[in-house]
Amino acid sequence: MEDEKPKKTITPYLLFCVSTAVIGSLQFGYNTGVINAPEEKLRLFFHNVSLERYGEPFSQGSNTMVWSVAVAIFSVGGMAGSFSVGALVDKFGRRKSMLLANILALLGGGLMGLSSLSRSFEMLIIGRLVIGAFCGMSFGTLHQLGVVIGILIAQIFGLESLLGSDLLWPLLLALTILPAVLQSILLPLCPESPRYLLISLNKEEEARKALVRLRGHEDVNDDVQEMKEEGLKMSMEKKVTILELFRSPLYRQPIIIAIILQLSQQLSGINAVFYYSTGIFATAGVTQPIYATIGAGVVNTVFTVVSLFLVERAGRRTLHLIGLAGMAVSALLMTISLALVKTNQALSYMAIVAVFGFVASFEMGPGPIPWFIVAELFSQGPRPAAMAVSGFSNWTANFLVGLGFPKLAEVCGAYVFLIFMVLLIFFFIFTYLRVPETKGRTFDEIAQGFAARAGGKSAAPVSPEAVLVGGSQSQDPAPMSQMKKWPWSICLWESNDV
Repeated sequence: MEDEKPKKTITPYLLFCVSTAVIGSLQFGYNTGVINAPEEKLRLFFHNVSLERYGEPFSQGSNTMVWSVAVAIFSVGGMAGSFSVGALVDKFGRRKSMLLANILALLGGGLMGLSSLSRSFEMLIIGRLVIGAFCGMSFGTLHQLGVVIGILIAQIFGLESLLGSDLLWPLLLALTILPAVLQSILLPLCPESPRYLLISLNKEEEARKALVRLRGHEDVNDDVQEMKEEGLKMSMEKKVTILELFRSPLYRQPIIIAIILQLSQQLSGINAVFYYSTGIFATAGVTQPIYATIGAGVVNTVFTVVSLFLVERAGRRTLHLIGLAGMAVSALLMTISLALVKTNQALSYMAIVAVFGFVASFEMGPGPIPWFIVAELFSQGPRPAAMAVSGFSNWTANFLVGLGFPKLAEVCGAYVFLIFMVLLIFFFIFTYLRVPETKGRTFDEIAQGFAARAGGKSAAPVSPEAVLVGGSQSQDPAPMSQMKKWPWSICLWESNDV
């Protein structure tokens, strides 16, 4: 009787390394949600600085514009960070890249924390830009869960009784320094990514040692063999540039779908809720809006955990359609409650339920699904370029929502969420008509579907992923969802951007 191979289990050391990696994602969420609670304090700060400098306060429109820039500039930094992360990790590796990225967290947090003392709203804006660049470079496993937990922590610390007061809001913004310091202390105790050591540096022995530490046993041959096979395929497959994605008819439909899916995530209005939910609840007449905001954060976290189980059981396209539909209905309910709450105070409860439904629906579909589908439409050759374009589209839409929502809310009032409802309906129709189901399908099957749409059933079933160096065809048609799941230890420091 042959000895059974040791099972792949989660060892305490592996859990420690994963938790260390997730700290970056937690900061991403924290800095997304932290700007919400102290909105009135920051607006007052802008008012007072203008009065001290110029002898007169900003007009309401100017104050709103400075506030919008302070919120949205975070996304500009995110764009820069997401584009640079690939080159950074290729040069320095995952662990050293995280340490270098934490310098930005320290700088950004310091600028924001000192802005009140320095009487400079420019420092606050620059700090948001720098911390955005850090968040754009954040990578690790369990990213989405780390993000939503970070948002919830920011909402709790934003309470008036904690750090959301007139005196302590700079500390609230600067608190992101602490996890950066903690992660910098813990990272030297973690190994470098085995995948990076073997595939990028060709250091098999060091990769084996790292895997043994993470696995807790000596038999890591299967893991090493899987990585070797992946490295061989990557070396064979033709690298695709961003321009080629748009020029080649093989990639054009998939990249358009990838972009629209990213827009559906951000133009759904979710960050309008994350950035400004306290103000939305106050407008709806909720007596304690910050607690309703925290409730939305709890719902967000719970449904993120739920989605981790659903995404491997239900179709990607189906979940995305359900999420978009739920968000559209919730946006309509938000509009009704905001428009009529002055005549019926009980509708403030409808506003709370609508926001909760909006957030829950987002985490069922538009939150995780766009990244799943994009990754399953492209293999290693075109995937880095496709992820770069997708990330840029995502951050750009994030920036537009962060910058434009306050002004839209002033102009449209209670009806502002009708704009998002219309967009959600458009994205629902597009997904229903144009987005293929990717779960359980091969790259060639997906590509054949695109070809059939473009040129009829006689179109050749050649996938973009079949284009290799020298023109030979890929012999590995397995989709991502059917490939052997990479263990946490291998993908520990991996990013969606690389």
